[in-house]
Formats: sequence, C-alpha cells, structure tokens
Amino acid sequence: MIYHAPVLLHACLDFIDPKPGDLIIDATIGGGGHTEEILKKGAKVLGIDRDPDAIEHIKRELEIAENLRLAKGNFSDLGQIARENGFDKVDGIIFDLGVSSHQLDEPSRGFSFRRDGPLDMRMDPSLTLRAKDIINNFPERKLDEIFKTYGQEKFSRAIAHAACISRQIKPVETTGELAEIIREVYVKRHVREKIDPATRTFQALRIVVNSELLNLEESLPQTEELLKIGGRLVIISFHSLEDGIVKRFFKQSRSFMVLTKKPIGPQDEEMRANPRSRSAKLRAAEKV
Repeated sequence: MIYHAPVLLHACLDFIDPKPGDLIIDATIGGGGHTEEILKKGAKVLGIDRDPDAIEHIKRELEIAENLRLAKGNFSDLGQIARENGFDKVDGIIFDLGVSSHQLDEPSRGFSFRRDGPLDMRMDPSLTLRAKDIINNFPERKLDEIFKTYGQEKFSRAIAHAACISRQIKPVETTGELAEIIREVYVKRHVREKIDPATRTFQALRIVVNSELLNLEESLPQTEELLKIGGRLVIISFHSLEDGIVKRFFKQSRSFMVLTKKPIGPQDEEMRANPRSRSAKLRAAEKV
C-alpha cells in the first residue's frame, strides 16, 4: 500500500524549480513524494512533520539521503525549526496540507469513517485532545458551532443534538459509531449526497483536534523571513477554509508576488489515479 501519493507533484516541482545546492523546506513531508523528486534534482531538503509515523517512514524509504534533514515538529514553529537545522535562508518552501493517505488508511489513527477505529484523529499522538473527547464532552451548542464553522455542515445543529442524545446512552468511542449517527440524521431528512454525509463533520473534528487553521495562520508569516529574494512558496490545500487563509495571506503580504492568478487543480488523469486529489488546490508566490 502506498504510504501517501503526492498530489499535484509536477505543478509543485515546476514552481519550486529545484536546482543543485538549493535549500528547500518541505513543511509537511508526509510520505516524502515531493521531497524525493526534489532530492533527485540535487537540492537539499529539510523535511518536517508532526506525525512520528511519517518521520520513521522517510527514514526507512529514503535511507536518510545525504541532502535530507528530518525534524519532527509542527510547522507553526517553522522559523525555529529551520534555523536550528541551518535552513534560515531558503530557495523554496512547500506545504501539502490536510491528512495523508496513511493516516486515512490506518484504522487505529481514527481519521476515516470508512474504516472503523478509535475516534482519535491526532496527527501528533502526543496531543491530549482526541475527537472522542470533543464528541463526548463538549456542550451541544459548541458541537454545533464546530460542525458549522469548520465543516460547513448544513445539519450541524441536528448532528450535534443526535451526538449528545447518543452519548447519554453510551460514550461515542469509534469512527463507525459517529458516522452512523451522522448518516441517520441525513436519512431522517431524506437527503442524499454525492459524498458520504460524515465527510464534513469528520473534517471539522480533525481541524479542531489538530488546530490546523491556527497553525497555518501562524506559519505563513514565518515564510517571509525564511525565503530568499526570488524564493518560491507553494501551498496545496484541500478545503475552502485552508485555501481562504492562503489567498488572504498572499493578497495582504507585501513580500510576495502571486504566481497563480487562480488556484491550480489536478488533471482528470490524476483524479482517476488518486481520487483523494480531487479537492486539491495549489497556490504559489515568489519572494520579492
């Protein structure tokens, strides 16, 4: 099984344009697909990931290439991690946001409603808050707010209410249990969706558990100091909330010239080969 298929690989490489001796930061190294191709071009890469599984996978697969440095950490600390590893002035930075294929496919991580497992969703297992803690302990009003704000879920109130009723009988412990609660809300309303009804609620929980939007907002300004003049920043996002943060940052920053008037999405061939790429959007900018 592929650990994680890199999304928009060719577009990413075109914008980063790695050359021998360049210093590149892969802020979300994941399965190492982008990094592996950059290393082939002779560039040096600092690969960062908050998931220890990803770091161990890279150590096994890439055998710690001479031009690769690895750091376990959160990209909200991008500047500090970069300076500690000698990447204080770099030629390119990549963010491939969202959840990896490995995290989705491993039931014990609790990210997917397609594979029953503990309701966890922590990208970094050292985090204390799990998805089940939110579902079983947060007030109904707060659950409604989370599902509506971070999942853009139209039935947020009904799902929050159903979850609270269910947890009074027994705690909601697994991804399968929560998915069935959500699906039942849709069934009662005779609503059919192209995507699984659990998709948006699971997204919302994952975002909150991992502070994804806050971390992104904290990390982007740090790229301004790290990039050399002419250095490139490439960001691949997977939902409108992430993309909105990136779009606003590029618009407001005086340090960057935007290279993508509109976000770049996957071609039909890539979507057929990797359906999870369908919602990907790539934006790129150059330090000026």
